[in-house]
Formats: sequence, structure tokens, C-alpha cells
Amino acid sequence: MTDTTRREVLGWLAGLGAAAGAGLLPGRAQASVGVTAVRGVTLIDSSGVRPDATIVLADNRILAVGSCDLPLPRGSTVLDLAGKFVIPGLWDMHVHGAFMDRITLPLCLVNGVTGIREMWGFPPIYELRDRIERGEVFGPRLVVGSMIIDGPHSALPGAVIVSTPDEGRQAVRDAKGADFVKVYSYLDRPTLAAIADECSRQAITFAGHCSNHVPLGDASDLGQRTFEHMYGLPLATSTRETQLRQAIADLPLDPADPFAWFRQVLEFERQATLSHSRSKALQLAKRLQRNNSALCPTMVAMRVYASPADRFANDPRMKYMPAFYRDLWRDSLTRWVPVTPQEIRQQAEFFRRRQEQVAEMHAHGVEILLGTDAGNPYSFSGFSVHDELELLVEAGLSPKAALKAGTRGAAVKPGEAANLVVLDGNPLSDIRNTQRIHTVLTRGRVLGPDVRRQMLADVEKAAQEPFPTVQRTCC
Repeated sequence: MTDTTRREVLGWLAGLGAAAGAGLLPGRAQASVGVTAVRGVTLIDSSGVRPDATIVLADNRILAVGSCDLPLPRGSTVLDLAGKFVIPGLWDMHVHGAFMDRITLPLCLVNGVTGIREMWGFPPIYELRDRIERGEVFGPRLVVGSMIIDGPHSALPGAVIVSTPDEGRQAVRDAKGADFVKVYSYLDRPTLAAIADECSRQAITFAGHCSNHVPLGDASDLGQRTFEHMYGLPLATSTRETQLRQAIADLPLDPADPFAWFRQVLEFERQATLSHSRSKALQLAKRLQRNNSALCPTMVAMRVYASPADRFANDPRMKYMPAFYRDLWRDSLTRWVPVTPQEIRQQAEFFRRRQEQVAEMHAHGVEILLGTDAGNPYSFSGFSVHDELELLVEAGLSPKAALKAGTRGAAVKPGEAANLVVLDGNPLSDIRNTQRIHTVLTRGRVLGPDVRRQMLADVEKAAQEPFPTVQRTCC
């Protein structure tokens, strides 16, 4: 890290002062533009570790980063936080439920999550995203996907169903307001290829599930930016991939019960982990790197689906969820989770092997993104980001690598948005220290301990209020 020079600091202050009509001059700096300094912290970001650092914020931007003697304007708000650790704001790259703005948004912020990728978009969420950016709603940055595009016999109610390449192209053209297009599990190869081509024409990326009809490497070659939930990874790295893919092609699908087909594909994926090939994994990693494709494993959600139904039912964080969620989550798990002792053992092993494969992809240089699938059973907005960090480390990533996944490799440097999380412990020595949040700084606000406690109390109250409709979430 390089110190910000005194001349640079005074120049930036003068510029801010001019913008505010305050006429700041060297030696006469005033804090009329709302300057806040975080002093005495250990800064941890993508550029390294810097002890005894000072970070100066103004106008929702990082103004300067330097040592303890960095010059400050007279009247600055100084937060002396010696012994604390600062990381960039966290991102959850797979979220559902932004429409519950009084719950999802504050739960993210109090947990240091200052950016989220909403994976199922529709006009009210696009409007919410824009209102946040205009400062009308206090919330994390929102990146919002399209309506989910899926193929015939989709198991997902509410998805946009496309049966032909032309329909796929039209669905992309209809994705007005979306930041990216989301694709799903039942798309066939010609339709996915048409979607990919139309996305290129419309200058928009696409991301989502690995289609059960298209190998992961092939979808990456088509331009798919991210692959969610570890789907497709076991098959793509199995010595039995050809045989198992033929079994999928031959698998009958009952239109009246398409989920049964999906679940059988997952069983083939479990079997694929038993014939994992390191050489195939390396070749796949090279393709993903070449195509700039990333993996978003959402381990916290996949762990729920791999566990007995009641394992997480008494999580104390349920008090922050709408009352109807308890029944909704319990009921939605009935067709997913293992029941018999053998199934429970098999699913636990399946989950562990998929974790190892994610760590292997990371070791080969594939980008890993932190996502939680928040909104699905026992995956909690904000809170579960820290669970996911812990699971990434459990899988084999270092705390440093897990933090990179959770912050999108952000660096704290002048000109960047002032999204910072102050921790009471060093996350590099124990990733669980990301849960020990002291203060969150975002959008020009300082969310200290008292503010965060009040925000949580407000969410708990809002969770008890009736909701007029139930939005089905998805993975």
C-alpha cells in the first residue's frame, strides 16, 4: 500500500470544499463536507495488510488512506479505533428477497453486506435499486437479474418458459431493466446458445444454473458468467461423465412432476463425485479461466438441502424472518432433504466432496464468489454471508481467499465508495471474526453498535407484521 501524500489530501479537501461552496484552503481546512476519519486500525484488503492505518472518508467516498499522522481537516469526525480491523464491505452474490426491503436490506447492512446480487428480478425490484441509488431508500447496492428463463417442464413456478431458440432470444430482449440475464436448469443446448448470442447482441451478461442438458464447460464457452450452487461441477470432473450424461438424456420426465427428474439428476451428480478426475478438473479450470467464468457455490444453502429437515429449524435468527417463513421453509424442504440414515450419510459425503471440488477449482485459479441463496430455507439475509465465509474456509480456502470471494477483491483506496466494515478481531487468524462487527460505514453513514442494535430491533418488529403476499423463492 502507498501512503496518500499531504499534497494529495489537501488537494482533495480543497476540491470537496469548492464543491460544497466552503472554499477549503491548505491550513484552513474545515469539515463542512462531512469528513470522517477512521484511525489506528489494521486495514485488510486485496492489496495486503496495513497496521496503524488512517482512512479518511467524505461525500460517501474514500478520500485518503495513510498512516496515523495523515493530515485531517479541522472539525473532522475522528473514530479512534485502535486495535480494530477494517475490511471492505461484503457482497452476497446470490440473494432472493430484496422486495422485503424492511427486512432484507437492513439485515444486510448490519452484517456489513453493502452489496447484493438479486437473482430474480422484476420491475418493483428495479425501481427499488434505483431508489437506493438516489438516496431515497437506505440499503446496499443492488445488482438485479432478469426474470428467470427456463426450458419446458421447469420445476420453478413463475419462470419465463422458452421452448425454442427464438423464444429464448425474445426473453433476453424482454429483460428490460435487468443488470444481467438469469438462466436455469431445463434449457436445452440450442436455446441456451441462442440466449447467449442474443445477450452478446444486447451487451448484457448471463448467469445462473448450469443447465442439466449442457455440460458446464460448454456453457462457459458460450459465455455464461457465473455458475450457481455447484450444479454441473461433479459431472464435468467425473471419469463417468459420458455415461452419466447419457443416463440423464435417457431419463424420462413426467410433466406432472418435473422435480422428480431434477432430483434424479442430483443423484447422478452425487454418483459423479465418486469418480472425480483431477486431470479433468484442471482442464475444466483452464476453460473457466479462459472464459472469465466464476463459481458461486452457495454452500450455506446446499448444506441445508443435504441435512435432515429439522437440523436448522430452531435457528435463533428465525426471529428476523417473516412469521410465514417458518412453515414455508419447513414445507419446501420435504422433497429435498435426506431421511434415512443411509441418505443422510450419502448427502453429507456428497456435500463434503463438492466443497473439496470448489477448493480445487480455486487452487487452479478459478474465481469463487460468495453467495448464500438467502431467502431459501435457513439462509438468512446478511447473517449467512458469515456462515458462507466459514464454509469456504472449511472447504479449503484460506481466510484471505475467502475474504476476496466475499468482497469481490475490493481495495480500499481513494476514489472508491466508502463501504467499510470494522471488526473486533482479525479475520485472517480466524474467519469467524467477520461476525464480530463493531461498526459499518456505508453511504455516508456510521452504523455503530447502538445503531445496529436498533436496526435489528426494527427488523424483528417488521418480521411480525403481516405480509400481503408470499413470494416463492428459488435457488
